Amino acid sequence: MPPEPLLELHNLAFERDDYALFSGVSAALGAGDILQITGPNGCGKTTLLHILATLKQASEGDVHWCGETARRNSAYLNHTVFVGHQSALKAQLSARENLCWYARLFGAVGSPAVDQALDQLNFTAARDLPCHALSAGQQRRVALAALVLRQARLWLLDEPLTALDSDGVQLIEALLAQHLSAGGLVVFSSHQVLEHVPVRTLALADFAPKPWFEESSLGL
Repeated sequence: MPPEPLLELHNLAFERDDYALFSGVSAALGAGDILQITGPNGCGKTTLLHILATLKQASEGDVHWCGETARRNSAYLNHTVFVGHQSALKAQLSARENLCWYARLFGAVGSPAVDQALDQLNFTAARDLPCHALSAGQQRRVALAALVLRQARLWLLDEPLTALDSDGVQLIEALLAQHLSAGGLVVFSSHQVLEHVPVRTLALADFAPKPWFEESSLGL
């Protein structure tokens, strides 16, 4: 008998300005599962991740964690980390200072844990430079170091491979594989294909409403 899922998406729908972006989105994930959300720009990939991160509320449906509704669920929030498409770093602070500030938000140990997280992302030489002096790929590595620092079970990642070179992509794939082997879960959006981590996919465009001219009532 398969284990009970940890994360469940139940018939999620989202409307924007009276337009249904998507509807009927359902999925169930257990320990070690990774789900890639795919689809063209504008189909709602970021919106769906925001719903899972409780930053937005679904128009219909619900998200459950361990059988309980995720919204306003402190246990769910404690187990979840979200890294958005934008790096969300304070430009005048260094990589180390940004992560020390982040660590204090969640009661993590200070500088030693921060340096360890940066080491794991192979980010050493520029850690004391202000983030506005870093390349987009370097900033992305700093943002993703929060995954190591937070040590949450559920990772929600919006385009985590953006701006990374081939070495950076391989590093993130290794980080994902390590997290999954330890019983973690990942939901991420990306236009890129992971080469070394087998994923399940959710094609969000399949859940978009059909145009009026495709309705069967027209007899087409």
